[in-house]
Amino acid sequence: MTDPNCIFCKIVAGEIPSNGVYEDDQVLAFRDIQPQAPSHLLVIPRAHVASLDAADEGDEALLGRLMLACRTVARAEGLAEGGYRVVTNIGDDGGQAVHHLHLHVLGGRSMGWPPG
Repeated sequence: MTDPNCIFCKIVAGEIPSNGVYEDDQVLAFRDIQPQAPSHLLVIPRAHVASLDAADEGDEALLGRLMLACRTVARAEGLAEGGYRVVTNIGDDGGQAVHHLHLHVLGGRSMGWPPG
């Protein structure tokens, strides 16, 4: 399923270029165009799921696949040893700018707490 108005669906379809770093049959990862850390990657499902809150039990395997893809891209970026952060924003108040589930993989610097 795709949303013809969704920028991430257009990236998945190849209609908009991205700086891709990983892909498989269910997941795509690329560099964020507005990085908030030295390494800032977005990991998205190829299928349109609006957010984590919109996911259901049928998405369980996909959600696990997304998390493992985060680990894969973090390791490829050399972030595993020093550490990294994985974040998803949900809804407007949660800071979600694109309403297509995406996980931010941030690293290459120390992460403060609390975020935001």
